[in-house]
Order: sequence, then C-alpha cells, then structure tokens
Amino acid sequence: MNSKNVPFFSYSFLFGSSEAEFLEVVTDVGRRGAFILQKDLVNFEQHLAEFVGARRALGVGNATDGLHFAVRAAGIGPGDEVILSSHTMIATASAVHFAGATVIPVDCGADHLIDAAAVEAAITSHTRAIMPTQLNGRTCNMDKLDAIAMKHGLIIIEDAAQALGSKFKGRCAGTFGIASAISFYPAKVLGCLGDGGAVITNDDEIYERIYQMRDHGRNTTGAIVSWGLNSRLDNLQAALLDFQLKKYENVICRRRELAKFYTERLKDVAEIVLPPAPDSDPSHFDIYQNYEIEAERRDELKAYLKDHGIGTLIQWGGQAVHQMKALGFTQSLPYTERLFTRILMVPMNMSLTDDDLDYVCDTIRDFYGYSK
Repeated sequence: MNSKNVPFFSYSFLFGSSEAEFLEVVTDVGRRGAFILQKDLVNFEQHLAEFVGARRALGVGNATDGLHFAVRAAGIGPGDEVILSSHTMIATASAVHFAGATVIPVDCGADHLIDAAAVEAAITSHTRAIMPTQLNGRTCNMDKLDAIAMKHGLIIIEDAAQALGSKFKGRCAGTFGIASAISFYPAKVLGCLGDGGAVITNDDEIYERIYQMRDHGRNTTGAIVSWGLNSRLDNLQAALLDFQLKKYENVICRRRELAKFYTERLKDVAEIVLPPAPDSDPSHFDIYQNYEIEAERRDELKAYLKDHGIGTLIQWGGQAVHQMKALGFTQSLPYTERLFTRILMVPMNMSLTDDDLDYVCDTIRDFYGYSK
C-alpha cells in the first residue's frame, strides 16, 4: 500500500551520515589505547559544561544512572518523597526508587510538561525534591517551579535527558536545579553509538560525590574514599560525542526547521494539536527532540501511517508512570490518562528530507479528509 518509506528513526543514518569522521575518531582512540577515563572524556565534559553554561559536567554510563547519582548526592533517601511528572520514562522514577525514596507522579499540563499546580498540591511534609522532565526538547516554566521550591524549601533535580540545548528565558535546560542528567542514547539529538549520559551541576560538593559514585568511590586523587558504583562514560563514546558537539548548533537549527515545516503544513488540521511552533513563545527555545502531537482517532491514524510506510511512536509504550500498577502506583491522574489516548510522535530526525515531511503531512491530511 505504501509508496514511500519514512522510518520513525534511522539508526544506521546516525553512523552513515558521518561514517568517515567517526572512523577517524575510532582509529585515533584505538591507536592510543584510550578507552577508559582518558583525555577525550575530560575534553567532552569541559565542552559540554561550556555549551550549557554550567560549571561542571560528568560523563556517566547513562542518564538513568546520572539521575540516580544526583538524587543520592543530594542526600535524598528513605522517608523522602520526590514529585515528578507521570508523563516521563520509567527511568526518571527508577532513579528515585533505587535511592530508597518514594516516587510521587503528578499530572502534566497542556504543554505535556509537569503541571506546577499539580506539583504544589502534591507537597507533603515528606517532600524533598521536584524532578521536572524537560520533555521532547522543551524546558518547563522554571520560574513557577523555582517559586514553589523556594516556598517549600525543596530541591530541584532536572531530568534533562531529552533537552540538551533547550532553553527557558535564555537559560539552558539542566542548569536550573542542584543537578541534572542528559542522555546520549543514539536517538537523542546528540546521540552516541550506544548508551551514554552526563550529569550537569554548578555545585562542587555534588560534583565530588557523583565523581566518586561513578568510579567505585575514587576521588580526584584516585583514592577510594566512599562506596561507589561503576558508571563511566566510555572514552570512545565521549570522543564521538565531542566531535558531534562541534556541529550541534546546526543540528538544532535543522530540527527547528522541520518543526516549522510541520506547523505550516498541519496548522489547519482541526483534529490534531501540534507542539508549540519555533519562536511562538519568546520564553522558550525548543530543540524538538521529538514531535509529539495529540490526535483524534489516534490509533486509526497510527495504523494508517504505518500502512503508508511512515513510522510513529507512542512514548513509554503508551503508559504514563502512574499507570504501571505492577510497580505499586495507585494515583488517578485524569488529564494525563486522557492525554495518553491521544499522543503520537511522528518522525523528527536528521535523516528526514523536505520531501519526506511533505509525504508525512500529505498522508495525515489525507487521513482526516483535508486537501494536500
């Protein structure tokens, strides 16, 4: 039935688009035997911190570990509660759970990000932290969350896994709280060729604690001074990421062009709700990690797009965190539950051509009976 193939994400394109340069990096690292905690990692950490405007960055094995380390480094543990959006990956909640604290999922708002009013309503005497997820490449309204945190004496730890380069009022995601985590999973805007992550912080004590946690409790002199784990960003992955970071601004620019394209082609389709367009709100600078729409007859649309060779995805397997009842959650969050019957991510990645987007938009318009 399909006349064109537009995958949701092409993993082979990630390598193929820079194959010669990647192979040069691999050869250089390999010939130096520089595999663990070498200068490539140090360089990348420095460049990453400079990019987001933070004092410190630490490469770790993945963003989940990074969040977990941040929670533990902040002194959060048994008896404490951490509030987070239910519209997030289970990893956000896992980072809290494995620190011994209690996960408190709350509703998101119309922008699909954590709802500040829901956060304040969920605060108890046990609440220690708010963990906003900077979702889909958009940063939350951090003014509201900062005000709540200050009012109640709470810590903010950001899940910025999807938001490297996203900004709120000119300030990068990942720099608002005591610490944050960023993911370099291959499908991220800045992706490596495997798992990878980083912690961002402006706090020297938090940095030192996480520095130890990621490498068996070793401090900067190499002495073991605490109990730690093993979650170091592989030096080869760091070198590959550092190479890509040099052209990252161009990647963000292209993704914003793709988002603008979607807006222009689909803004008159009444049956769908689009993400905010680039520059539609001067407070927000979005990088469009994902392009998540709301759609009437969502499941039918998804099937129709599949029949026409277009890949789509429903985040988190179609379940918000609080809907994972096997994990013990009992909350009812009506807005999020309705949202999860409507959300659908359409292709948003660097392999897309303008012709691909035309085809995707034409197919969506055709499904709802609009002219092309």
